[in-house]
Amino acid sequence: MSSKRKVVFFFPSFSSREATAPLGILAVSTPLLKAGYSVTIIDSTLTPNFEKRVLAEVKDALCLAISLVTGPMIRETVQVARAVKAWNPEFPVVLGGWHPSLLPDQTLEADCVDVVVRGQGEEAMLEVVEHLEAGEPLDKVLGVGFKRDGSLVFTPIRPLRPIAELPPKAYHLADFDAYERLCGRRWAMYTSSLACPFNCSYCTNAGVYGRNWNALPAEQVVEETHDLTTRYDIEMLWIVDDNFLVDIDRALKIGEGLVRVGGKFRWSIQATTNLTARLTADDLRLLHRAGLHQICQGVDSASPKILKLMNKTFQDFESIYLSAERCLAAGIRPSFNIIFGYPGEGAPERQATLRFIMDVCQRYPGAEFWTNIFTPYPGSPIMPHAHELGIELPSSLEGWADYFPRYTVLPWLNGREHRRVQTMREYLRMAFDRQPIAQHEVSPAVRAAQHALSLPARWRLNHDFYALPFEVWINQRLKRRMKVSKPSVDAKLLERAAAANCSPETAG
Repeated sequence: MSSKRKVVFFFPSFSSREATAPLGILAVSTPLLKAGYSVTIIDSTLTPNFEKRVLAEVKDALCLAISLVTGPMIRETVQVARAVKAWNPEFPVVLGGWHPSLLPDQTLEADCVDVVVRGQGEEAMLEVVEHLEAGEPLDKVLGVGFKRDGSLVFTPIRPLRPIAELPPKAYHLADFDAYERLCGRRWAMYTSSLACPFNCSYCTNAGVYGRNWNALPAEQVVEETHDLTTRYDIEMLWIVDDNFLVDIDRALKIGEGLVRVGGKFRWSIQATTNLTARLTADDLRLLHRAGLHQICQGVDSASPKILKLMNKTFQDFESIYLSAERCLAAGIRPSFNIIFGYPGEGAPERQATLRFIMDVCQRYPGAEFWTNIFTPYPGSPIMPHAHELGIELPSSLEGWADYFPRYTVLPWLNGREHRRVQTMREYLRMAFDRQPIAQHEVSPAVRAAQHALSLPARWRLNHDFYALPFEVWINQRLKRRMKVSKPSVDAKLLERAAAANCSPETAG
């Protein structure tokens, strides 16, 4: 086999402490492998010298392919793509994933990008590689964009295929040992369904998958997850479906099947609160016996006004309380997401949300909340209104690198008010225990100190008082004393990470 039948994939870091195998790349790799191509995956979270490694691998490859979503991943994407173009301006660079799918024109305009793949990439990527190998134009490949004589050319959209017709992911390419060394836990992502029937105004899902929910049969999910976790000794699966509980009967059949085969892994799901509340106490106990340990739900706001603006009129607060109560009784952790700063939110609406968070956490210890600041993403229903909202959108691919909901500054939430919200979010993190995926080694003394800080944090939240936030300073000092299994994935710090755990030769 010619060495030129190789495809190099680069997976840029997402500025997260959690790391595992890139699901999108594993998905598009399977058809390539079946067609006889070899695949090399370089994940920057595993490879401190990732740029050097990419440049070494592409020398005998057909192309470089990068999968990314909007946000910090773009920084390393541009860095690597430009390094490759500096080495060989004619070498093909292909971008796929959510960001190129939702903003194909602007992505393809970048000087370091030659091809974009829109939507599902399993078939499209294979056809792109075959055409590149044969030196043929891409005009007949559906769902791609490319450059010709300085112009952008886009082919017709490739029809979406039901998830049951897509090939299995190439999990055997993943170095789970390396990921475990980095984040302290052996886990993987798995997809059992696509899309969501609801149309929340901030959600990008419809931009790629529409609203037609489709799913794998329960029997297939049981077989694949049991095999995956057994074969690779995976302790936890994050099922990344947008709304796992659309078909509750299917969800329960999956639970029954996992109990029957004796599944030994834990798993987490995402679902809307209205569907979670339909699960009975017996349903939840069954799912817990099957290994379900967390249900993540988008509460987003406690203001009926804001929920209406979000197009979330299907949500009611009684369901949220009911979900928290039943989940905890069954041994399942209820996790709720909140979005601060949505257009139309003022201090009264924000206070209503804060009071709701405090009430739920105090009534149901063990429930947890995660917060973000509103960020309009490409493909979401609210995105076309960004300009009239006063939001200046990036004009280039690189500009989207700093687009991240942890830090977003909005025209109506900036300066002192923005700092106040960020401080409030710090106190929310301190006030109630949350369980991230990455494992931390915390000494009893540090744990006791953090628990002590939760008391004044709750007092501040209850009284809406954040002046002189010395507890935040103390907590930051304590965090520095925590041993984190995984080095920072910030590109500027990657070079400092000890290479002993994972050398460039073993990454990918």
